[in-house]
Amino acid sequence: MALTNNTITSWKLQEIVAHSSNVSSLVLGKLSGRLLATGGEDCRVNIWAVGKPNCIMSLTGHTSPVECIQFNSSEERVVAGSQSGSLRLWDLEAAKILHTLMGHKANICSLDFHPMGEYLASGSVDSNIKLWDVRRKGCVFRYKGHTQAVRCLAFSPDGKWLASASDDSTVKLWDLVAGKMITEFTSHTSAVNVVQFHPNEYLLASGSADRTVKLWDLETFNMIGSSEGETGVVRSILFNPDGSCLYSGSENTLRVYGWEPDQCFDVVHVGWGKVTDLAISNNQMIAVSFSQTNVSWYVVDLNRVKKSGSVIQGLIQDRPIPAPTSALGTTLRQNYERSTTSCTGQEMKQCSEADRHSPEGERRSPSSEDEKEDKESSAEISNPEGYREIFQPHSIISRTPPKKTDLFPAPLEHSFSESVLAKPGPAVKIVIDRAGQLKAPIISSTPVQRVEPTVIAAAPRPVSMVTTAVASPFRPVVTTTKPNPTTGIILSMRNEPIGLNAGDFLSHAWNCKASVMGDEEALVQIRKGHDTMCVMLTSRYKNLDTIRSVWASGDVKISLDSAVSMNDLSIVVDILNIINLKPSLWKLDLCTSILPQIEELLHSKYESYVQTGCMSLKLILKRFWPLISDTLSAPPFIGVDITREERHQKCKACYQQLKDLSNVVNNRAELVGHHGSTFKELQLLMAPLDN
Repeated sequence: MALTNNTITSWKLQEIVAHSSNVSSLVLGKLSGRLLATGGEDCRVNIWAVGKPNCIMSLTGHTSPVECIQFNSSEERVVAGSQSGSLRLWDLEAAKILHTLMGHKANICSLDFHPMGEYLASGSVDSNIKLWDVRRKGCVFRYKGHTQAVRCLAFSPDGKWLASASDDSTVKLWDLVAGKMITEFTSHTSAVNVVQFHPNEYLLASGSADRTVKLWDLETFNMIGSSEGETGVVRSILFNPDGSCLYSGSENTLRVYGWEPDQCFDVVHVGWGKVTDLAISNNQMIAVSFSQTNVSWYVVDLNRVKKSGSVIQGLIQDRPIPAPTSALGTTLRQNYERSTTSCTGQEMKQCSEADRHSPEGERRSPSSEDEKEDKESSAEISNPEGYREIFQPHSIISRTPPKKTDLFPAPLEHSFSESVLAKPGPAVKIVIDRAGQLKAPIISSTPVQRVEPTVIAAAPRPVSMVTTAVASPFRPVVTTTKPNPTTGIILSMRNEPIGLNAGDFLSHAWNCKASVMGDEEALVQIRKGHDTMCVMLTSRYKNLDTIRSVWASGDVKISLDSAVSMNDLSIVVDILNIINLKPSLWKLDLCTSILPQIEELLHSKYESYVQTGCMSLKLILKRFWPLISDTLSAPPFIGVDITREERHQKCKACYQQLKDLSNVVNNRAELVGHHGSTFKELQLLMAPLDN
């Protein structure tokens, strides 16, 4: 008799090594929830079946890292955008390249297919959005309006509108037939990472780095809801298929929201780190995240998640209760009218024909260069059996979502006993709670695996070597040399702590499986070496407490100067993370103090420090470069104006510091992968400095 577990809400399904170098992007197929595409710095796109360890197909042809990927609605085609600005479209059933599209001047960071499949949209770091005719291999329209990178694109279910989210903190709504912007939503205070349309109603959701999820009524173009309970950056959102609630994925947490009034129905803590994409299959949520070369799958049992009813208290700001609501908890509003052709008959086609000869249109006939690039692209099938199972033509096998019985089983819980440890069988995991007590081990019928799959390796690439010294309180310092594709940067998401070995915390007898460690012995081992860490954390706490007392006075400049004077970059990073979440706190005075610190952050070996430095520099350029430029280019002022003179001196100092930083940015822009694309974006923003 098969064992089942009805008590676990979420679990890690599997971890695989997805590419020969760092993973840079991934996406789940939303139709089945069981198909995954990953892009890497090895310039490949790999196709996977969720929960299976081996790559089904590897798509080649890109000459630079793959920055974003998207399936079409039927999961028969996949498009990938690269750091060089090129797009490649593959037919997965035929296992061949369809088109190569060249058009963006910078790396592509967002893609979406039109619901009817005739068009696709791409957004780039150059702030442009382009609409492509898939059949004719050309760009038919360009949408301009954003001032920074376009991070997410989404077509409305009826195919008439396009929503775009950008690092400039705005969400824009475009009319595809009229070829112009309908409205702009500006309530977010930081970069907007994701947008999604409600499956039925005129409703749009957006998630941002300001740690909020907002909902917009597309009839009145007003904000009707805003969550304030997120503990981290919102990177993924997903409406329930019936439209009754909205799921939000932030760092290690899944939240379930309702609206009108704002409600948080449930909070599920999942150890998925920075979750990248969500999909639903058989009332199970499939989530994916990546770190370096690894990709991890997670499962949340939605049968055990509240999607209506009582509200989680303390997460939602009090708001007035609106007018009577429908059965799903929302006010009645207009639904999308889905047609069988894109947009409304010939309207979209007529718009495309008109724009083909306009300054905005960029359509061109396929060139011999494109044909050559198509020939150089290939689809290498490394798992023929898996390929036949998933990508058979419609006439041979039905491509419906999995049956109800095809669920991912949850791990099983058993009581702890020595007899269990002695018997051969599933892996045993010992769990120690926060109080240091050993809990019953979890024996998994489907143990989490870290699988190294069969992936067709790319051509060897030069890998930098970094030497690290691994110290431990139980053994001498051992120096090891290992490849590091990120040129020595310590990533914010890691599979193991820096300088620690889990084996150090277990007795020799335990490592040899000769005996079971007792509670006291386990606690002694765990407490070793913590004194140094406690001293460091205590010192940091005192510094932060000092900054907090200064911050309470309301003077941000003095608070920041105090943090700088402590000569502790971690304190500066903490303060900057707060200021970056509220850009209105930035003043010209702050720039002169923080720009030298930003240079140190950009040179840091810690990824989180580099990210904070880049975000601060982007905000400074966005808010103050026009002022600096206008002030320094203004004609000399006749008379005495002390305020003007002080502003001129500050702008002059900022300009010189920005010039120094531009050299750092230009050097770092040559890096490959995510870090390189971030610095390329800064390079574009700093281009006016050379004029």
